[in-house]
Amino acid sequence: MNAPTPHIAAPVHAFVQRLSSTRRGARLARLLAVEQLRTWQVSPRVTERVEQIVAELAANAVFHGRVQGRDFQLALTLHAAAGTVRVAVTDARGEQPLVLTGAFDTPDDSESGRGLILVTALADRWGTEPYPPSGKTVWAEVSPRPS
Repeated sequence: MNAPTPHIAAPVHAFVQRLSSTRRGARLARLLAVEQLRTWQVSPRVTERVEQIVAELAANAVFHGRVQGRDFQLALTLHAAAGTVRVAVTDARGEQPLVLTGAFDTPDDSESGRGLILVTALADRWGTEPYPPSGKTVWAEVSPRPS
């Protein structure tokens, strides 16, 4: 009799935290993400990219996705075998989903509006998903890049 070889799945680590939709909550999201990635012993190169992505997505959740009295959520997932980190930030405002056009028209003298340009540059992939009943999740994936 031929017995199948057991398939061992690669470990997946997850971190989820709700935070207040305030500047302090956005800053705390970045700090918690960095600390969690250090605990998981993620490479500094990946950690630096994820730190900036979390900062931008959390700031967007606070400034553009805020609904009075509702928190936003930060979720990090590490697929250990590949070294890939997935960042997901969920806010309470889903009536105006992000439009992924590839072109960002931000005036040169504008003080804001470049966050998603940074996310596009730092992430290997990113996108949005509805979060019923009334929110949205913006996610980004970061994989180790060759030196």
